[in-house]
Amino acid sequence: MQDTLIARAQAWLAEDPDPDTRAELSALIEAGDEAALAERFAGTLQFGTAGLRGELGAGPMRMNRSVVIRAAAGLAAHLRARGQGDGLVVVGYDARYKSADFARDTAAVMTGAGLRAAVLPRPLPTPVLAFAIRHLGAVAGVEVTASHNPPRDNGYKVYLGDGSQIVPPADAEIAAEIAAVASLHDVPRPESGWEILDDSVLDAYLARTDAVLAPGSARTARTVYTAMHGVGKDVVLAAFARAGFPEPVLVAEQAEPDPAFPTVAFPNPEEPGAMDLAFATARKAVPAPDLVIANDPDADRCAVAVPDGSGDWRMLRGDEVGALLAAHLVSRGARGTFAESIVSSSLLGRIAGAAGLGYEETLTGFKWISRVEGLRYGYEEALGYCVDPDGVRDKDGVTAALAITELASGLKEQGRTLLDLLDDLAVEHGLHATDQLSVRVADLSVISDAMRRLRENPPTRLAGLAVTRAEDLSEGTQTLPPTDGLRYTLDGARVIVRPSGTEPKLKCYLEAVVPVADHAGLPAARARAAETLTALRTDLADAAGL
Repeated sequence: MQDTLIARAQAWLAEDPDPDTRAELSALIEAGDEAALAERFAGTLQFGTAGLRGELGAGPMRMNRSVVIRAAAGLAAHLRARGQGDGLVVVGYDARYKSADFARDTAAVMTGAGLRAAVLPRPLPTPVLAFAIRHLGAVAGVEVTASHNPPRDNGYKVYLGDGSQIVPPADAEIAAEIAAVASLHDVPRPESGWEILDDSVLDAYLARTDAVLAPGSARTARTVYTAMHGVGKDVVLAAFARAGFPEPVLVAEQAEPDPAFPTVAFPNPEEPGAMDLAFATARKAVPAPDLVIANDPDADRCAVAVPDGSGDWRMLRGDEVGALLAAHLVSRGARGTFAESIVSSSLLGRIAGAAGLGYEETLTGFKWISRVEGLRYGYEEALGYCVDPDGVRDKDGVTAALAITELASGLKEQGRTLLDLLDDLAVEHGLHATDQLSVRVADLSVISDAMRRLRENPPTRLAGLAVTRAEDLSEGTQTLPPTDGLRYTLDGARVIVRPSGTEPKLKCYLEAVVPVADHAGLPAARARAAETLTALRTDLADAAGL
């Protein structure tokens, strides 16, 4: 067994083009570190809800140049098999460790395979890449990013020519082509031949952001903005300047790209502590800001916080921002279909129904939301919003920031706030309160054990409420393809349990819905909803053995 493992590691080493991972792997082979080698060679990284993603390092279970070259070769073979062998592939990348190397390798592989390749001029937000695919008439696009993952990770998102991320069966077909790459020596990688794009694509993207805003709308809301050590700052500042909003006050410590993400444990606005510097900046800002806005490191997500009335700041949940943006679009006369993933709040369906608009639920991930026919607006509770699907068929943290700031500006002119509008929505449609039980694990068997336990002994009551419907989503439904998840419908509540597609986490999405007669009833409704959510967390953790 050890001899086989060492032989596989040596074979990988012989092909590895990167001196950094070669040194890492050589040291492990020399030390005979069987445990570390077994971890790196236990299989191969698979396409999840956002393409490839994993920890940087040597071997097929890590993100590295060898894995990326194979992935690019698999994508090129897939495109050629579809008769697109002379098409254009656009490549974008963020500012993480190795991102520029992975982008260059991808361009080289595409060029060597006979396709045309064009690389964005520098690290830019993922939505710019998603926009560029359709703007340039490309047959595919690749974005090198690990989004909001820890510093040691990187990733590889693949888009097809419609500007949407890959879905089955394309992911399996590309995986099969990747597996068919016998040796990296079989993959031509010329030193040149691809195009480095100029700023015209970025300029076109920024021009397109104008479509998000209503002509003549109020543009008075003041913002504090953090790029979370990512690539969003310059594009957001340019978009806000074009729109005529007051210039955002920057969180200086997090404004510039830094792959070490030194001020946060996880560069995700949802994680505890990640917004502390932004709130500190907001408290000191003069004049006082109306909003705090954060992007994640590749700027496809947007977090929003508002003054809570007591002199401090309250982070809005993704579902709250999702509902606010929906209400804003409805008030502007939007037509088309509103869509969200199954783990997001059911409030969107109520808003769409009341406005006479189409509504669809999809599996988790914007690769599904973006494919909804007639899509006008889509969102996911994990801070992802698509407010301009004709421009970017993916989540876009830049245009979402513009739209929410426009909404806050209009409310400000009326002496109102985003919290006032949330109250109005609760009275009109019922209070929809959401929460999440998220368990990060070192051992992935904890997740599979919890899912097995829930499947073998599905709960019949949670938070004192009867489970009226229990669905194993791995069997699919009338409207959803199969996925590894469980959904429990209760009287006045809903629970969904699924393994994360991008991180070693088990995620449980909780929602409580409480009818509200009028604004005076809101405090009691909130207390009742909070009580239900707390009980759901406790009971579900017990049922899953967590």
